[in-house]
Amino acid sequence: MSERLETVDELEGSPTRSVTGETVPAARGQGLDAGQVAARVEAGQVNDVPSRSSRSLGEIVRANLFTRINAIIGVLFVIILIVGPIQDALFGGVILANTVIGIIQEVRAKRTLDELAIVGETRPSVWRDGVLVSLSASEVVRDDVIELGPGDKIVVDGAVIGSDNLEVDESLLTGEADPVVKEPGDTVMSGSFVVAGTGAFATTRVGKDAYAAQLAEEAKRFTLVNSELRQGISTILKYVTYVIIPAGIALIISQLMINDGDLPEAIRRMVGGLVPMVPEGLVLLTSIAFAVGVVRLGKKQCLVQELPAIEGLARVDTVCLDKTGTLTEASMDVEGVHPVTSGEPGDAGDAGDAGDEARLAEVLGALGTSDERPNASMQAIIDRYPAPEGWSVEDSAPFSSARKWSGATLTDNAGDTRTWLLGAPDVLLPAGHPALADADAYGGQGLRVLLLARCSTPLDVLLAEPSAAPGAATPAALVVIKQRIRPEAPETLRYFADQGVDTKVISGDNALSVGAVARGLDLRGAEHPVDARGLPDAEREPEALADKVEQNTIFGRVGPQQKRDMVAALQSRGHTVAMTGDGVNDVLALKDADIAVAMGSGSPASRGVAQIVLLNNNFSTLPSVVAEGRRVIGNIERVANLFLTKTVYSALLAIIVVLAQVPYPFLPRHLTLIGSLSIGIPAFFLALAPNKERARSNFVGRVLRFAIPAGALAAVATFSAYLMARGVYDDNLEAETSVACLTLFLVALWALAIIARPYTWWRLLLVGTMAFAFAVVLTVPFLQEFFQISLVGTQAPLTAVGIAVAAGVTLEILWAYLRRQVTAD
Repeated sequence: MSERLETVDELEGSPTRSVTGETVPAARGQGLDAGQVAARVEAGQVNDVPSRSSRSLGEIVRANLFTRINAIIGVLFVIILIVGPIQDALFGGVILANTVIGIIQEVRAKRTLDELAIVGETRPSVWRDGVLVSLSASEVVRDDVIELGPGDKIVVDGAVIGSDNLEVDESLLTGEADPVVKEPGDTVMSGSFVVAGTGAFATTRVGKDAYAAQLAEEAKRFTLVNSELRQGISTILKYVTYVIIPAGIALIISQLMINDGDLPEAIRRMVGGLVPMVPEGLVLLTSIAFAVGVVRLGKKQCLVQELPAIEGLARVDTVCLDKTGTLTEASMDVEGVHPVTSGEPGDAGDAGDAGDEARLAEVLGALGTSDERPNASMQAIIDRYPAPEGWSVEDSAPFSSARKWSGATLTDNAGDTRTWLLGAPDVLLPAGHPALADADAYGGQGLRVLLLARCSTPLDVLLAEPSAAPGAATPAALVVIKQRIRPEAPETLRYFADQGVDTKVISGDNALSVGAVARGLDLRGAEHPVDARGLPDAEREPEALADKVEQNTIFGRVGPQQKRDMVAALQSRGHTVAMTGDGVNDVLALKDADIAVAMGSGSPASRGVAQIVLLNNNFSTLPSVVAEGRRVIGNIERVANLFLTKTVYSALLAIIVVLAQVPYPFLPRHLTLIGSLSIGIPAFFLALAPNKERARSNFVGRVLRFAIPAGALAAVATFSAYLMARGVYDDNLEAETSVACLTLFLVALWALAIIARPYTWWRLLLVGTMAFAFAVVLTVPFLQEFFQISLVGTQAPLTAVGIAVAAGVTLEILWAYLRRQVTAD
């Protein structure tokens, strides 16, 4: 089933030492054959950790069926079925419908997420039968040989069998920000990612045995955890549960005493008092709103890997943007190569005539062959300059975001060997060098500038001490690269500005170049770009750093750790921060941001830590996500006002009835009718309607600010009308109940009319339809009998209408006051 372990050096050429003591496949470049893969799959040595972007069908059914609300309502439903009649059990049908609708909506969202997850998943490059193939992470088996390059996410644990300046960032596992150089025989862990160099490793632990398997699974889970909205609703439900038990006990005792021990009637009245206390549709509508949001965004090729991201991005007040790949397109074009002199005697002729320019083109072409995983800048050079004949690469150093240069030792067709560096001019040259002025001039035009320089120091020495590069580099040419601004970027940035969201551009490029791009986009603060190398240290001067980051908009020459520090600085000032990025240098900041947004074409590492992935690489999708989040939050807050108003007036009515020792005025069917027409049905439409209000914190506080006075007014008005009717009808409980129903419905409808604002034609139609439906119940004999509701005479009903109007006007005054308070806050 398995073969003898081949040592690291057997895989590279000469056998001297072992990697793990376990069996590994043939050499790098060969990999396992089909029979070996099948044997390992049969033995269970496959990376079978579920990689899902959604809950399974069973989890969806259980999550929607077995809830606290369903448990409470289910018990009351069974009790009513025992004592009858059936029309008092109508609320059970509402719960069943809610559960079915919730399951259907989430299954729709699941299908959308699963389809998008397949497009956006990490697919490692694995050697099989001598061919390098792209596989799903779940298809990897133990002893597979996986190739690595910059940006690749390590999906399973393994041992390095080949390394070409391979550097791995393990900060997501260890918290250590500095990349770790990996040599053959070293261990690599799942959850880390490559920041520079190339290599290969043989997998040793797969599936649930891998170090970060559980972390990876949880990061992909369809969840509502850490949602302020969800947590607020859970808090409300918890306190409702505390109220229901004592209220139920008090009601059953009082109704037994009033109804001369008639247990069935006492139970019906008790259930009638308890059912409306439970905001049964609130959780459902929250789930539906999120699920519908996922489907809508999915149609725009936006993968929401964690549902709270929809809500979170709607709460964001600061967006940190990486320039390359976000504001500009990932692809670039070489504008030209401009020779420069070193400024030293004897070098005046090294760069200036046509022959030298042709020589520089050959050098750039040869450098392109030294990089197995070129970044966008190097790819532009490769596209412009073909590899020269007769040149060879003796040694190479891949580009690193930390040191901001790459290099190679090249032997030309004449046998001359030299080391060349390609990177940021202000990193490779000492301050004040004449070439830097030219680089700044090009950068000020929005162009990216790289310096091509000869180097007198061996590459391995420079890799060990990158700060030695300025003293070792002799400039040869400035390579000027044009960046293409995304056509959708200006409109997207205007949207954020209009919505009160601050934009910060944080880039590793030259600050002048970043500022020029920002000016082209009319970004505020673009005239004053900041070189991040001059920013205060995050550990020694955190407050000074926070001041600088808050006060400025455009930052250049920002290192990976600095991006993380800047995000933390903004968060320390109370900002909710979203970070966009596509490269490995963005991963640390993406991980720490409140909301991380990655491009679909970005590195697997950046996609792996992001909550939102823009699969179409279209920056203009972000406003859709913000708008969807605001729709969800704003609409759930609207309907929560209605549901909590019902909870408040139900609880207060129960307390007043117990204290007054009178029959509870409603049967379950009455409150099912009123709740459905004034809350349940309208809330379903309101929860899915457009809404552009900016999200705010303190969800529970704002909802209770409306629900408590509205519920109290409804309870007082209803009980006042009920007491009035008891004096008019002389213990005709059905007539008294009908007057109480009329009053409660009118006040609840008034609350609905307030919450439905601002009015549109369909919202007016919605409120009018609910009023019409209640009028039909009051006038159709069959419905009167079914719901046991019929108005008698005119005095009591008209008085009830007057009481309801007085309550409605009072509510209007309170609402106007509350709106002023919210605006002031």
